[in-house]
Amino acid sequence: MRPLGSELGRFELGLPGRVMFGSGVSLEAGRIVRPLGRTVLLVTGANPSRCSKIRSSLESEGLTIASFEVRGEPTVDTIRAGSEALRRSGADCVVAVGGGSVLDTGKAIAALAGALRGVEDYLEVVGKGLPLDGTGCACVAIPTTAGTGAEVTRNAVLGVPSHRVKVSLRGPQVLPRVALVDPLLTVGLSREWTVATGMDALTQLIEPMVSVRANPVVDSWCREGLARIVRSLSTLCSGVEDADLRADMSYASLLGGLALANAGLGAVHGLAGPIGGYYPDAPHGAVCAALLPAVMRANLRALRVREPGHARLAGFTEVACILTGRVDAKAEDGVEWILRLCDELGVRGLRELGVLEDGFEALARQALKASSMKSNPVVLTHEELLEILAVTMR
Repeated sequence: MRPLGSELGRFELGLPGRVMFGSGVSLEAGRIVRPLGRTVLLVTGANPSRCSKIRSSLESEGLTIASFEVRGEPTVDTIRAGSEALRRSGADCVVAVGGGSVLDTGKAIAALAGALRGVEDYLEVVGKGLPLDGTGCACVAIPTTAGTGAEVTRNAVLGVPSHRVKVSLRGPQVLPRVALVDPLLTVGLSREWTVATGMDALTQLIEPMVSVRANPVVDSWCREGLARIVRSLSTLCSGVEDADLRADMSYASLLGGLALANAGLGAVHGLAGPIGGYYPDAPHGAVCAALLPAVMRANLRALRVREPGHARLAGFTEVACILTGRVDAKAEDGVEWILRLCDELGVRGLRELGVLEDGFEALARQALKASSMKSNPVVLTHEELLEILAVTMR
C-alpha cells in the first residue's frame, strides 16, 4: 500500500521574508526601510528620475541616501564598484529600484557586504563556488518591469566578460529582505520591454512546472501565473494600456520568481546564460522568447524517446491546456500556441539578436555546465542543444 500523502512527494520551499503587492505600495518604501537602517544605498537604472517618488518616500523618513547607477546588465566589475560605493557611503541597507539587472545588482551588493572574499570566489561555474559567508545587509527590491521575478529569488545573474558567460551568485543572503511589487511602476513600459519581460515571465512559469524539481505548490503558482499572462500579455502589446493588465503581469512575474527559486528552470535559461555572456547586447528576455518553443519541442521529443513514462509529460500537457484554453489540448498544442504568440509579438530569432553560427559549439558546451540544466525534465545532449540553436536562428 502506498503511504498516505505519497503522491505529493517531498519538497522544501524557500520564501522571502516579506512581500508587499499592490498599486502604490512602492510609496511606502520609507516606512518599510526605516527599521532596516539609517543610510541607504539607492541602486537605480540609467534613468534615476523614474524612482523620484520612492526617493522622496525615503527622505520623508529622515533616511540618508547615497546613489549607485546601473547601466546595462551587471558584471563582476559592476558589483565591485557597487560594493565600494556601499563601503564609502557607510550605508547599512540597499534599496534597488528597476528591472532585473538593477535588482540583481542591488542583491549582490547587499549579499557581499562584509564578505571575506572577492565576488569571483562565490560564483558558480567560473569561480570557486564557495558558499557566501557573512550575513550581508538588508536589501529591499522594487521592480519596475514584469518579467524576471528577481525580487524574490536567491540568486543574482552576473556577467563575467573574461569568460564570456553569465553565472549566478547564489545563497540565502541574496534573497531580498523585502519585495515591494507595485504594478503602477510598470505602466507605460515600452512595447519592446513589455514583450521581452513578458516572454521571460512566461518562460519562468513553464520551466518550473515541467522541472524535475517541480512540486504541488510550485505547480499552483505556475497555473495562476500562466492564466494571467494568457489574458493580458497580447492585449498590452497591442497598444492597450491598462492598470489591471499590468497588475496581472506583475503578479505573474512575482509567481514566476517564486517558482524558479523553488523548482529551478531548464534548458531555455541554460542556453540563455551563455548566449548573454557571448552576446551581451542581446536582451535576456528576447533570447528566452526565441528559444522557448524549440526547447519545449526538443524536451518533448527526448522525453518520449528516452523516458516515455516521465511524470513531467503531464506537466507539458497541462501547460498546453492553460495556454490554449482547451481541456483536450495536447502538449504540442502548447508549443504551437507559443509560436503563434511569438509571431504576433514580433519575437526575433537569434540571428537578429546578433548570435552567430560559428559560436554554437562553445554555447552548447557552456550550456551543458549551466546550473539551470540540472532542473530540465530530461538530459539533453550536445547535439540536441546544437539543433535547438540552429532552429532558433530563423
